[in-house]
Amino acid sequence: MADPLLTGACLCGAVRFELTEPPLSAGYCHCTRCQRRTGTASSVSANIVPGSLRILSGEELVTDYRPAEGFLKVFCAACGGALWSRHPDDPDRIGVRMGTFDSDPGVRPSYRQYVAYAAPWETIADDGLPRFPERRTT
Repeated sequence: MADPLLTGACLCGAVRFELTEPPLSAGYCHCTRCQRRTGTASSVSANIVPGSLRILSGEELVTDYRPAEGFLKVFCAACGGALWSRHPDDPDRIGVRMGTFDSDPGVRPSYRQYVAYAAPWETIADDGLPRFPERRTT
């Protein structure tokens, strides 16, 4: 396996991981599920190269919530810290939560999805990013 480009961890630090390839892209999600999962108006995740994520420690603490629809929400069972999401039918399709990285991931959000569900109490920034009412399909 290649040398890690990025490392990251959960809130308590028990789960540590690395990426061996740079993230492909990143984006904001404004869906209601992300609002409730984070307690904020949106979440931002980095889409990664399949097979580039490796858990370094705390694998026994990595657990997930499987909603009826949508991606699995992977988190640390000790601290509840959100780690990544995983496609239910394609486990190599992963979006790592940007706030978990130890350093600059080198990628910036390039879109906003599920803006039709944006929190009414926070205006979406006029940042020029493409906006998708539902899931971004490209």
